[in-house]
Amino acid sequence: MSNPDPVVHSGRIPVAAPTAILSYGPVRIDLPHRVRPLELTVSAPVTGTGLPVIVFSHGHGASAFLSSRHGYRPLVDFWAAHGFVVVQPTHLDAGMLGLRDADDPDAPLYWRSRTRDVTDILDHLPTVEADVPGLVGRIDRSRIVAAGHSLGGHTTCLLLGMRVRDPVDGAEVDLRDPRVRAGVVMAAPGIGDDLADWAATHYPVLRHADFSRMHAPALVVAGTRDLDPHFSERLGYRSDAYTHSPGPKTLLSVTDGEHMLSGVSGFDVAETTDEDPERVAAVRALAWAYLRSTLYPGDPAWDTAARALRSLTPSLARIESRPRTAS
Repeated sequence: MSNPDPVVHSGRIPVAAPTAILSYGPVRIDLPHRVRPLELTVSAPVTGTGLPVIVFSHGHGASAFLSSRHGYRPLVDFWAAHGFVVVQPTHLDAGMLGLRDADDPDAPLYWRSRTRDVTDILDHLPTVEADVPGLVGRIDRSRIVAAGHSLGGHTTCLLLGMRVRDPVDGAEVDLRDPRVRAGVVMAAPGIGDDLADWAATHYPVLRHADFSRMHAPALVVAGTRDLDPHFSERLGYRSDAYTHSPGPKTLLSVTDGEHMLSGVSGFDVAETTDEDPERVAAVRALAWAYLRSTLYPGDPAWDTAARALRSLTPSLARIESRPRTAS
């Protein structure tokens, strides 16, 4: 580890120099369609202008606070320190809100509400920007991406063009937001053809996922040991957003990574069964490089990072890519 600071460490993947960050919250957006105000944490570098935006969607998770705007600091702090404004909503399925057992057709996952949270954030981005001290005039609203882990990856896929079927009436649902230019999809649910009975019963929206029209660029991140029989007996389930979608897509297969991808949801948290700070550092640095080169064509960050990854011994991850699919 070249630098013990967990915010700076990049797993031997070359990245830009870090800067100090500001994390501010809660930023509250009152919305008439929402049973609770939408609360956000916004993290940003203290200097710089023309900053691109990542809206990060947390997982469903069993924890009270990691699955909310309070979690995922290993990712958020790093991305903010390297030039992104990161906006973290607390979705209605967050354990801390106690709404998972509510008499609501969207519960317990609130999959539709989650996607609407992101579109509401983008609709209110000038207000969010104004509420954060020192941020006014520093955001590039033309460069917006989404990222998410687990159910947050499902939310990201919906924003990028994945279709699902409403469990109530079977209607196809399209929630794509064209303002989201690219995504980082981490350990997301797959197509559902072989969804286990437990998941089909508890989370029926996962029975159907159609990635065939998810044309937006995405980095799909999956652990090579992310296997949960409650969801699927198939090891490639968490890679389906890559395998079953058109290009341009890139798959980052994290060596020996399990569902928490070695610790992305928080520093030293008990839910991580495969803790490895070096792997977390590489994942977040590679995601940063992917987004830099995707948002800024000609930026060599991704090519540089990919070369560095291939040179590492032992290997931390493997990359596959599919070019843009002809329409």
